Amino acid sequence: MLSMFLESLGMALCLAGSLLVMVACGLPMWKVTAFIDSNIVVAQTIWDGLWMSCVVQSTGQMQCKIHDSMLALSQDLQTARALTVIAAVFGVLALAVTLAGAQCTNCIQDEALKGRIVFTGGVLYIFSGLFVLVPLCWMANNIIVDFHNPQIPPSKKREIGAAIYIGWASSALLLMGGECCAAPSPRGEGRVSNQIHPHQEHHLQRGQEALRLRNFRGLGNEAKTATK
Repeated sequence: MLSMFLESLGMALCLAGSLLVMVACGLPMWKVTAFIDSNIVVAQTIWDGLWMSCVVQSTGQMQCKIHDSMLALSQDLQTARALTVIAAVFGVLALAVTLAGAQCTNCIQDEALKGRIVFTGGVLYIFSGLFVLVPLCWMANNIIVDFHNPQIPPSKKREIGAAIYIGWASSALLLMGGECCAAPSPRGEGRVSNQIHPHQEHHLQRGQEALRLRNFRGLGNEAKTATK
């Protein structure tokens, strides 16, 4: 019962984490800056994302431009784009694997095999969380270092955007959910430990029949002795 609860909890956490990974991957708010140009007196906010950059004017107008080339991006953005996509793919694969081996489904009848499959899905979820966490921490570190660098002009400085916070939340959910899925799965073989293999059951039945036959013969001999 506890094993099924942990599996269900882990799958729910990982599903939410995978969805947040996709949201963070699509949002252009990885690096955010807000400044006022003292010469033109125009307030604007610049968003830098994995796939596009946007400029939001003080009037509410927003213009977005897709990155022309991946090679033109900074190294942290390139790494974040690759690892985030890999994390999303791992999340989808892990969802399919855990659903196939979950105790609440009947896709596979062998309980021991189902336990190993769920364990594999949990490991995939953990890898997905790590793939998200690495670029997030790297990019956040670069943003903080550049923000405190006096040689960088204020118009070029960035702040941590909402997508990074969403990514951190998704990584935490994936790591916790993956641990919940993987933890009870090695005990999945325990779910069949009390079951008897068909070959063993055959020998057990033969032994029981032989025991009953010996008891019957013993009763017959006792009856003959009593009649004499």
